[in-house]
Amino acid sequence: MVSLNPPVCNFGQPAVDFDLPGVDGKRYTLANSAGENGLLVMFICNHCPYVKTIKTRLVADCRELLKYGINTIAIQSNDTKNYPEDSFERMREEAAQFDFSFPYVLDETQEVAKAYGAVCTPDFFGFNKNLELQYRGRFDAAGRGEPPADNPRDLFNAMKLIAATGSGPKEQVASIGCSIKWFAE
Repeated sequence: MVSLNPPVCNFGQPAVDFDLPGVDGKRYTLANSAGENGLLVMFICNHCPYVKTIKTRLVADCRELLKYGINTIAIQSNDTKNYPEDSFERMREEAAQFDFSFPYVLDETQEVAKAYGAVCTPDFFGFNKNLELQYRGRFDAAGRGEPPADNPRDLFNAMKLIAATGSGPKEQVASIGCSIKWFAE
């Protein structure tokens, strides 16, 4: 397993459009995914230990962000042939098991991950209501460990700030996660 950190936030970068199938049988685009005050685009998968560690807290935070007009979409871009745990069927099971309040979609060509410049799971892209990038940081300080009692909610607090002001925090700590499993070229 290779752990990677994505680059720092490129403030103002526009969100890239997409049209991807969700595990619920619907198709999702940038337009029908955005919330009134912004959109959290996150690249996750089922098998990554970094994602597994935060999944319950992540689902709870995304549900709470809905109150602030922030919608979320989760994109799975890994090679499903070599990583069958990330298959569409397993994605459907994962969304049901954890009661996702957001669409879980498959980027089977990996074109969306490449267009966003995603490098790892999890990789978070927080956009304001104008769909301008304002956050590209970590979920919290726990990484793959158990969070301490005073664990800062970096992603949640950044998205709340974006909902209220349209701007993200100037200081951001990069996420860390498993590399996206690209198709062999």
